[in-house]
Formats: sequence, structure tokens, C-alpha cells
Amino acid sequence: MTQPHLADEAQPRTPTHHLTLRFSGTRRGARLARQLAVQQFTEWTGLPYDSDPARTVALVTAELASNAIRHGSLPGRDFRLTLLHLPRTLRIEVTDTRPEHLPTPVTPQPADATSGRGLLLVQACADRWGCEARDAHTKAVWAEVPLHTTGS
Repeated sequence: MTQPHLADEAQPRTPTHHLTLRFSGTRRGARLARQLAVQQFTEWTGLPYDSDPARTVALVTAELASNAIRHGSLPGRDFRLTLLHLPRTLRIEVTDTRPEHLPTPVTPQPADATSGRGLLLVQACADRWGCEARDAHTKAVWAEVPLHTTGS
């Protein structure tokens, strides 16, 4: 079973670009976060909207935002999306208001399960992912998506 990775990589961690925005803890907020993440990714990298990396950014952002709304938000609280353009990856961080609800290690769900596959998708798409309680009031779940597909 693969465990979430912690920030242990030797790669320089200074972002080329950085963006942080707050969104309402609603389905509309999650949709806007996904759209913004893809738009910002394509602006920073020059890759087209329909490229595999842009689609991966959309999927990972949608899953992290959806989880923040479903499992990590309190009524009336927003979530925060942070995008960090690193040398070889885009780090997508979603911060919510439930630090006591840290994701557990990802295990496959039964075929007839109606939920529980989101972090499996994140794990499959990201180079690295993890979570951390940043303080007594928030936690961040993050994933790093490669800027280019293998072989590009």
C-alpha cells in the first residue's frame, strides 16, 4: 500500500509562480477552483487546455476541492486553493477548516462502492501527495502534478 509522501524531495521548492484564492465551500466553489486551476496552469506553462497535464490538473483539483467541501468544511466556511508552479510540477493545495479529519492511507474500494475513490485518483495522477494540519484550525491536502507527460 502506498502511503502519502511527505515533502522530502531534494528538488528546489521555490515556486516560479504562486497563486492563492478562497472559494465558497459549495459545489460551485469547487467548480470555479477547478476552472481557475486549469486556466492558471495553461497560462504558466503554455500548454493547451486539452493537454494531458491540464486534464490531470483539472481532475486532481476537482477531487481535492470536493473532499474539502464534503469532509473538511464547517457550515459557512470557505476553502483555500493554492497553486505553486515548481520546476517540474504544479503543486495543488486545498486548505479546509477541519484539521482533525486527515485523510487516511488510500486503499481500493469495492467495485460497487459509490464513493471513496477520489484519493486513489489523486494518488495515481500525482507524483507526490500528502496532507498536514497547519494549525489548530486548518489542514492542507496537496498533490504535485507533473508538468509534462512521460515521454514529452
